[in-house]
Order: sequence, then C-alpha cells, then structure tokens
Amino acid sequence: MTRPPAPVTAPPDLVRLLLVASVALITIVAFENLAASAALPAVSAELDGLRLYPVAAGAPLAAQLVATAVAGRWADVRGPRPVLLLGLVLFPLGLVLAGTAPSMAVLAVGRAVQGLGGGLLIVPLYVLVGAIVPAARQPGFFAWFSAAWVVPALGGPALTGLVVDHASWRWVFLGAAALMAVVTLAFAPLLRHMPGRDAQRAEQPAARGLVLAATAAGAAVAVLQVAGSAQGAWSLPAVGAAVVVLGVSLPRLLPPGTVRLRSGVPAAVACRALLNATFMTSQTFLPLLLVREYGWTVTAAGFVVAVASLTWAVGAFVQGRVSTAAGRGRLAWAGPLVLAAGTLVTAGAALPGVSPWVAVPGAAVAGLGIGMVYPALTVLALRLTPPVQHGAVSASLQVADSLGAATGLAVSGALVLALINSGGTVAYLAGLLLAAAVALLATVAGARTRGT
Repeated sequence: MTRPPAPVTAPPDLVRLLLVASVALITIVAFENLAASAALPAVSAELDGLRLYPVAAGAPLAAQLVATAVAGRWADVRGPRPVLLLGLVLFPLGLVLAGTAPSMAVLAVGRAVQGLGGGLLIVPLYVLVGAIVPAARQPGFFAWFSAAWVVPALGGPALTGLVVDHASWRWVFLGAAALMAVVTLAFAPLLRHMPGRDAQRAEQPAARGLVLAATAAGAAVAVLQVAGSAQGAWSLPAVGAAVVVLGVSLPRLLPPGTVRLRSGVPAAVACRALLNATFMTSQTFLPLLLVREYGWTVTAAGFVVAVASLTWAVGAFVQGRVSTAAGRGRLAWAGPLVLAAGTLVTAGAALPGVSPWVAVPGAAVAGLGIGMVYPALTVLALRLTPPVQHGAVSASLQVADSLGAATGLAVSGALVLALINSGGTVAYLAGLLLAAAVALLATVAGARTRGT
C-alpha cells in the first residue's frame, strides 16, 4: 500500500497553508449550502421559476448523496488527489452556471453540479490533514474545520440578503466562484504532498455496490423532485419507479430496520433523516412565504434563517453539557419534540390574521431543538455500535442526512406546488404542518434509540 508522506516532514509553512486554504474552502461550501435558502425567493421571482423552486433547493442534496459515496471509495482506490481536483472544478462550475442562469431549469442544473463538487471536496481534506499535519496539531485542525461550518450558518443568510437586496442574487453565486479561484491556487503546492493511488487495493464488489446504490438513490430522489414539481401525466409513473429504486437501494445504504424504526442504531439513523427533512423544508419554504406573500426583503427573511442557525449552535452547546447516559437518551426524543413545537409556531406565520413575525421565535425554537439532538444522535449511535463498525454507522448517518433533506423537499415541494394556485397562504401552511408532522415522527424514532 502506498504510504502518505510522514507528517513530521511537512514544512511549517505548508501546514499553515493547508489550514488557511481548507478553512476558506469549507467556509465557501458551507456558505453556499445556506445562501440559496435566502436567495431563492428572489431568484424564482426574477426567472419566473416557482414550479422548479423545490428542485433548485433540493438538487444539491441529491447530488451530494451520490458524491459522498463516490468520493470515499474513489479516494481509497485512486488516492485523494483526483477527487479534490474534480471537486475544485465542479463546484465553481456549478456556481457559474447558477449565477449566469437564464432560467430556473439551468439554475437547478448548476445547483446540482455545485452539489456534486461540494460532495467531492471534503473527504480529500481529511486525508490531506492526515498526510502532512503532525499528529499533535490535527485536533486543532478539525476544530477549525468545525468553526468553518458554524460561522457561515450564523451570518451567511443575512449577508446573502444584503447582496440580493442591494446588488443582485447572481453575485451570491458568482462572488463565491471568484473566491474559489483564489482558494484553488492555494491548493497547488499542497497537491504534491497528497498520498497517491493504492496500487495493492483491489476493487471490492461490496464497495462498488455501495456506490451504485448511492447513485441509484440520488437519481431516484432527483426524479421525485422533478416529478413533484412538474405534476404532469408522466409524474405518477415516474414517482412509482423512483420509489421502487429507493426500496431496492436503501437497504444497502442504511442499517436493517431503519424504515421500521427498529430500536437502537436504526432508529437513530431514521431520526436523523426525519430531522433533516423537517428542518430543510422549513428553511426552504419559510423565506418564500415571507418574501412572496408578505413583501419582506430578502435580508429580513435571511435574518430568520440566521436565527435558526444561531439557536442550533446554542442547542449543540446545551447537549454537550449533558453527561449522563439517561440524560443523553432523553435528548433523542426531547430535541425532535422541541423542533416540532418550533415548526408549528413557524406555521402560524401562514395563518390569516397572525403576524408573520411569529416566524422568528418559531425558527429560534426549531433551531434549538435540532441543535439539542443532532450531535447527541451521533454519540448514541456510536455508543450502541462496536468500534469496528463505527465507520459504517458514521456513513449511514451522513447518507440519512442527505437522503432525508432531499426527500423531504421533494414531498413537501409537491404538496406546496399542488396548492399554490389556491390563493392565500394555504400552500405554505400545508408544507409547514407536514414538516411538523415529520418532526413528531422523529420524536418517536428518537424515543426508540436507546435499544440494545
């Protein structure tokens, strides 16, 4: 097996360059994952693309489901260098396509390409840290990586609103693409230190099957999103075929019993999928409600998204202070219950005679709930799993995150679009109530995570 360069031989300047470049890259990826939630209402208004609104929001999630599985296997066999290079090409390419899109359909394609690129970028960074960073400094690197995800969540939506309101939504994508060009140049001297191809590792049929299953699942979710948005004569057969493909592929990607909420790890994985379905649905359609129906600026709608991100961080801090096993077990059902309550309050913004400002405390409570349970589920799943299976469980949790968010948007998007022409805000109310119902189902799944 080809060995990576010894970390202690890496020059200090190279280690510092890796830290700066990686944090910058993760920050851009994280920002773009959140920016669309605030920018899409303005995009759909300018491009007359309301019908493709759920597709544009969900396409990156379906693409990331495929890219994550491919990136891990490809990096194992060929080394991380080609994975990183392709990600560095696809991610800004998707941003440029989205930023110059003449129609919502082209923007959705650009978002999908962006999702593929973003899904390919993160795995090589972890490999590169292990290759050139001294072991004593690696924990500090990963702490910075975590911060790079949190900071855009706090300020990204509000910044997006300012750009959209005072310049153009196109700069949300094109500005990030320009920054990516600078970051890509910073990675040039780092590529020489990346581990190469593992010549002794043969292709494993099981691993190939995992990639094929993830690809099939991602394609099926994309079909659900498009069919739900189109709602044509072909939509129902397409949905049926996608459901069949998901039924065949998901057993390869998730622990047995996940769909049945079997106690223990399967219930924890299912809970993560349901949590993401709820939160992504709310964060996608709430800004559309506020901007399209109530005339809020994109900046103001982005503030609501930022509030939910802030309280997510608070909830994560709170769960970190719970040390007993019983207390952490209670978080698994209490967090989804708080998320459901916050989503219900948020849905009040779609009720006639109720101030839309109720969305602010609702989003705050919802963010607090998912922050309380999201990391706690990872701890519970690992505690219930033998160490030799920790990698497989971690992969299942990541797949559940993408699958839940993408599928939730496909279903809720179809419901909202089916009712959108009925007038008023009933469509948004239906979508948000569906999200709250999913959160209640996540509460049931969370209560079943403490099995053996």
